[in-house]
Amino acid sequence: MRAITQLHLHASAVAIVIGVVVGAFGAVRTGSILIALGTAIVALAQWPVASGRRRIIECYFPLALAGTLFALAVALPKGL
Repeated sequence: MRAITQLHLHASAVAIVIGVVVGAFGAVRTGSILIALGTAIVALAQWPVASGRRRIIECYFPLALAGTLFALAVALPKGL
């Protein structure tokens, strides 16, 4: 797997901000997907830092939140 660079982190931060703005203006599904993908990239970037320690919750909890948000966005009805 390739390393996550600062460019990836900046792109994920932009995706999160765009997701919040898009979701606030009515496209909730698209906003949720953008937020979930951006959050997952940020969580994966922190994986090597936290994997050496025994703090597994720092690794899995943000990924679980991102996965749940993505699943919720996909499960939303078409009208929202």
